[in-house]
Amino acid sequence: MSNWYKLDTQEVLQQLSSDATFGLSAAEASRRLEKYGFNELIEQGQRSPWQILWEQLTATLVIILIVAAVVSGLLGDYKDAVGIVAIVVLIAVLGFSQEYQAQKAIATLKKLSVPNVKVLRNGNSEEISARYLVPGDIVQLEAEDIVPADCRVLESVGLRIQETTLTGVSEPTDKDPHTLSQADLQLADRHNMVYMGTIVTYGRGQAVVTETGMKTEMGRIALMVHAVEPEPTRLQKRLDELGKGLAVASLVLVAVILALGMLRGEDWKIMLLTSITLVVAALPEGLPAVVTIALALGARQMLKRRALIRNLPAVETLGSVTVICSGKTGTLTENRMTVTVLDVAGQRIDLTTRMRASVGERSQERPFLLCQPPAISLLLAGSTLCNNALLEADTDEPRYFRAVGDPTEGALVMAAAHQGLWKADLEYLIPRVAEVPYDSRRQCMTTIHKFPTIPSKIPCALETVWHWSEKIGGMSYIVFTKGTVNSLLDICSHIWINGQAKPLTEIWHRHISVTYSQLAKNGLRVMGAAFRPLQSAEEWEDVEQNLIFIGMVGMNDPARPEVRDAVLTCKRAGIRPVMITGDHPLTARFIAREVGIATDNRIFTSEELSKLNTEELRCTLDDVSVYARVSSKHKFEIVETLQQQGHIVAMTGDGINDAPALKTADIGVAMGIRGTDVAKEAADMVLLDDNFATLVAAVKEGRVIYDNIRKFIKYLLSSNVGELWVMLLAPFLGMPLPLLPLQILWINLTTDGLPALALGVEPAERDTMNRPPHPPNENIFSRGMGRDIIWIGLLMGFVSLGTGYWYWKTGNSAWQTILFTTLTLSQMGNALAIRSERDSLFKIGLLSNKPLLGAVTLTLGLQIAVLYVPFFQKLFNTAPLSAVDLAICLGISSVVFWCVELEKWVLRRSQTQTKKLHLLSETKQDNDVQLRQRASGSAFASPRVRLCNSSKPHYRASSLRLHLRLKASGYKRK
Repeated sequence: MSNWYKLDTQEVLQQLSSDATFGLSAAEASRRLEKYGFNELIEQGQRSPWQILWEQLTATLVIILIVAAVVSGLLGDYKDAVGIVAIVVLIAVLGFSQEYQAQKAIATLKKLSVPNVKVLRNGNSEEISARYLVPGDIVQLEAEDIVPADCRVLESVGLRIQETTLTGVSEPTDKDPHTLSQADLQLADRHNMVYMGTIVTYGRGQAVVTETGMKTEMGRIALMVHAVEPEPTRLQKRLDELGKGLAVASLVLVAVILALGMLRGEDWKIMLLTSITLVVAALPEGLPAVVTIALALGARQMLKRRALIRNLPAVETLGSVTVICSGKTGTLTENRMTVTVLDVAGQRIDLTTRMRASVGERSQERPFLLCQPPAISLLLAGSTLCNNALLEADTDEPRYFRAVGDPTEGALVMAAAHQGLWKADLEYLIPRVAEVPYDSRRQCMTTIHKFPTIPSKIPCALETVWHWSEKIGGMSYIVFTKGTVNSLLDICSHIWINGQAKPLTEIWHRHISVTYSQLAKNGLRVMGAAFRPLQSAEEWEDVEQNLIFIGMVGMNDPARPEVRDAVLTCKRAGIRPVMITGDHPLTARFIAREVGIATDNRIFTSEELSKLNTEELRCTLDDVSVYARVSSKHKFEIVETLQQQGHIVAMTGDGINDAPALKTADIGVAMGIRGTDVAKEAADMVLLDDNFATLVAAVKEGRVIYDNIRKFIKYLLSSNVGELWVMLLAPFLGMPLPLLPLQILWINLTTDGLPALALGVEPAERDTMNRPPHPPNENIFSRGMGRDIIWIGLLMGFVSLGTGYWYWKTGNSAWQTILFTTLTLSQMGNALAIRSERDSLFKIGLLSNKPLLGAVTLTLGLQIAVLYVPFFQKLFNTAPLSAVDLAICLGISSVVFWCVELEKWVLRRSQTQTKKLHLLSETKQDNDVQLRQRASGSAFASPRVRLCNSSKPHYRASSLRLHLRLKASGYKRK
């Protein structure tokens, strides 16, 4: 049942067969436990090590390699078989290690603890594990308790619940037992319900359990997460397509070679061995290993940037992201309420300093706010004294304090401490003697304090109040009240102006209301503070009346300072940032505009989204970038709709309600600090610092990795195509077998191994985050890569075969060694040349990728060893070359390098010409616009500027009227 909030408390108790004063009997509780089961979530089991290993071994390319190894072994070519098996083992070990370690890392992050709860059984209060709760149990809730199940509130004394993990709303929600009659209310608006996993931040209350275990809202979301089947990443799909294509090409190649050989009357065993050799030459055996290693290295780099990758192929998917759907609290903001505005009697002070009080570093200079009008200090002192939050030393940073308690009250205490008004000092001088707790109906809290009788013990913040009270007969107690501005105005009769209590006239009342509205529109949470002097304890009755209004405090969760730059980077990179939050629309709009996500006021809520059909939702997603008060269902729908439009979506989240959308998104990003276990398990990546800027840095790393994957695929395939042309064309020239199977395997292991791996750590190119993401469905051979593979491979084959053919025709017995060496060195030149798609090697520098330089040097050294070490000469059937022959091999092999560099020069030149033509076109258009404006006599000022100028007299008139009203009410400006 989901409509408990619509029922009266007595109806709820009646339907649950429970009693608010007696609870359940032990026998009835046992019976219900058997019926409903334990109050716990059924967890989705993790993948076993065997499942992870099986996934590594069933990739298409790996299967092809296994088949090639088996066939080579059956034909007696054990060296090739052993070499290929070694590569397969390397691929499986690397992939298994990364994913298994990531799974273990998540397991260590997950700390499950079952809370204990005070429950009413047999008329007595007892403490039991929340695991044994059943529907109908009566539970007691107090500050800092974790709500153990879904419950209907029966009694509330200032009860506030932090529901961020479930609803996305950053501010605690006030709870009361009053029945709600509206239909289909969102979870955040059900003020008489509390839900499993949320936290009590203030007050106390009594509630009856309505749902437990998988029937709770948390359980319902967990079921949604389990129902979502994970999709393979783009890289997995591309590599699978590549593997299938290579498999088909290999089979066709084997068939053609066998057919031609049989027609010439060759022995079928020899032809089959030759065909397998060509398959080995064509297949990039090292590709899966290099891709896996590159992704693992990328995951390690991201971990250094505080991003933990759970799913290895997700590293590359990050680089293809076109939309980032981000939450607000903690990701775009700092997740701490901070006082930013103080307003007293028409004077406003904006605070931009960091509100964190340093232990042992109290400045010798007087704090800034204490140099301001005394009403500012009074406002902070009153907000701190009428407050239940505490300051305690931060365990992580012993030199700092942190606030414990309600986030809003903690912000007030921090702001006062930052200005030298320490709560402990104030309470020592002005001790609290009574309290009227916060109530959601009154929307305010009041405390009564004993006022010092000795003038020297009066805090400086209250000196003006003491001087004023002496004129009206003195005071023994002082009352401070804080709450919503509207509730305070209803019980205030005066306003504090220049050290005096003046009547709260209609003009002042209107002025305060207008100021409050302005602050609220800026996304601030606004609270008011008031006080009242008391001469005796007899006046404690009905203390919340005839108060003196001091001023207003504006608070917000400030945006992270680095987020705005990260958002701008996203936009330059063609990535659209979207905010999806459960917070209030005004707060969401303010933060979205502050960080640059939105420039207009368009914002949608769940209620508005519910009224849209599929086509209207698609149009809305194209135009709107801010969504507030969004339910988990609509988060899920937004992500799905964006994916249907062809976007690659990254979704951030920390709460239980985010889990379905995290699992559906192409990249689910959970928060490591605030994230729930459910969110972390549903995500592909965990941000260990909960920072949006970290996600953008990870996107850049993903783009670099995808670019590098393309580079070494281009390198591997062009090199293998070169080998293939050598093997295919040599018989047509009448030459013997140009390369032996072991020589081909050597080339593949050396040139396709370390150099290709080093290409995987190539630094980012200049325009990595200044270009839009590549189309999500682009073929891996797109953007000219297929063309380059063919012509580079053809050139490499012709250069190597041509050199070997010339030496063979001249009768040089070392012709096969020369061909072998030229082909190896050509691949090294190819590796150096394709480091950048546009820039020359001489511009990016040889030392900018030291691993590649080291790999090329090592490969050259190994090739020299194959030529001149007797053991390797015998193994690979090579002959030592003279210095002249070696120099010829080196010079001819460099042709590939120079041709690739020439192609890049032509591309750069054509791009420069295109940019010049584009700039000339834009300049001509601008000149045409200026000529039209001059012809029409229009000014160059924009309509916005003209509007501001035209409204200036009206603004001055309004200011003058407000000044006259304030003057009439007795206010004097200092």
